[in-house]
Amino acid sequence: MSTAVLTVRVESSVAKRLARLAKATQRSKSYLAAEAIDEYLAIQEWQVDAIKKGLAEAARGEGVAIGDVKRAWEQKLADPSHS
Repeated sequence: MSTAVLTVRVESSVAKRLARLAKATQRSKSYLAAEAIDEYLAIQEWQVDAIKKGLAEAARGEGVAIGDVKRAWEQKLADPSHS
């Protein structure tokens, strides 16, 4: 795997937290920062993809009317077996 150098500025309190966690986990700060960035990107990419898919479905008229959603939730909440 090839790597690249990335410089970021963070609040000093974040840098201290990162240093403490690195020491406690016996990992480098770079390793922990790279893992955190990777996880953040995965979540954001998933969210953007889901939004794009939802917008495409809506453009094709495949959405569900808000009234139908509201009725379904009201029925679910009114059913004591779903508490």
